[in-house]
Amino acid sequence: MKILGIDIGTTTVTALVLDTEEKRILNTCTRNNDSFIKGKDFERIQDPQTIINTVKAAVKEVTAEFSVDAVGVTGQMHGILYLDSKMKHCSPLFIWQDERGNLPFRDNKTYAEHLTELTGIKASTGFGLTTHFYNLQNGLVPENAVMLCTIHDYIVSILTEERPVTHSSDAASLGFFDMKSLEFSAEMLSLAEINKDFLPRIIKNTAVAGKTACDFLPQGIPVGVAIGDNQASFLGSVAQPESSVLVNVGTGSQVSFVTECIKTPTVGEIRPLTDGKYIYVGSSLCGGRAYAILKNFFSLCADMLGGEKDNLYTKMDSLSENIFSLSDELTVNCEFCGSRENPTKRGSIENIGTENFTPEKLICGVLKGVSDELKTMYLQANDYLAFTPRQLVCSGNGLRKSKIWRDIFSRDFSLPASLPGFSEEAAVGACVFAAAAIGLYKSINNAQNELLR
Repeated sequence: MKILGIDIGTTTVTALVLDTEEKRILNTCTRNNDSFIKGKDFERIQDPQTIINTVKAAVKEVTAEFSVDAVGVTGQMHGILYLDSKMKHCSPLFIWQDERGNLPFRDNKTYAEHLTELTGIKASTGFGLTTHFYNLQNGLVPENAVMLCTIHDYIVSILTEERPVTHSSDAASLGFFDMKSLEFSAEMLSLAEINKDFLPRIIKNTAVAGKTACDFLPQGIPVGVAIGDNQASFLGSVAQPESSVLVNVGTGSQVSFVTECIKTPTVGEIRPLTDGKYIYVGSSLCGGRAYAILKNFFSLCADMLGGEKDNLYTKMDSLSENIFSLSDELTVNCEFCGSRENPTKRGSIENIGTENFTPEKLICGVLKGVSDELKTMYLQANDYLAFTPRQLVCSGNGLRKSKIWRDIFSRDFSLPASLPGFSEEAAVGACVFAAAAIGLYKSINNAQNELLR
């Protein structure tokens, strides 16, 4: 059986075809998500029509030589767009990086701080309903809007011509969500004066949203409910969830593991997975982005000194090869973009001496700093572990491309490190979900065990 997986990321859109019998990817296409719209300084918005066109082009390319039996969809979490009565977008996509929630509201509090205090539940900037609250307060919700949803919910709606629904894995990322009932909290929505009927219906299990009725795929193919990209990456990376911890380094970085505890953690979040399962997720806003910031710093230095700046990543990787033999190291805190808990926080470089402020040690300090931030979250979340971890699964381009970085994580977490079998973890995770949703496997765990080993 062949499954089409679609991943709508912040910077790229990926489509691939996974053969479940041969357990290999038959074709893949990744296109730049060139949909950003120039807005106000605090805005991070994208054009939905550009994303739709990119998805269509990627899907047509990977399915040109293959017929598919099911479709799985995932995408960037937290963001929202508004739809009109015809289920067509009538706004830009407000993505997870949007900063309007950090703007001042009243009583010396930001919009996000006001909502957090009002509801008693964290309402960070970039969370969909924090964005929606700001838009409501400032008259920015389109007059013809009848609902909001995520971009991947919208793509599934376009594929099936059905009203958008949202999976609990995504709904939780919008905010004001009750982990026990797996529903939006009516009480919290009321406090924030948000109409619950404006939100999509929640699907809590591994399910099909409908069948294809679009013009760029054959009719009648079952399409899974869209799921959040963090959960999709977990499903597409971890073959043995009962014994594995997952670390992912992309633009940001995360540490994740299955948990039975839904108590709100001090650091990190509990997110629904599917079928009554949850994962703990500790998220850093800077993962691979921290390395990119350092690369940009070296590029500026090269400009200033008139030096060579081609292949900087290759040169940086080469300089980091002696990382485990270094002494008198720099200690780098990589919270350059703040944290979910404290968006105004900034990074730091410590232990600078007369001899150790060198490019080599700065590079190594950043690599270790990214690992250390996730390790700290992991240790603080020890009470949420209901099993003894036996392996550290390392996903995302940052870790896939750098053995040195994987070795650092392995040392920090005191676990042997391994790579997932497939490189496009989120798109593969969408395939895993879709395969279970159509009944090809008896459970989501069984689909992970069978497809990823």
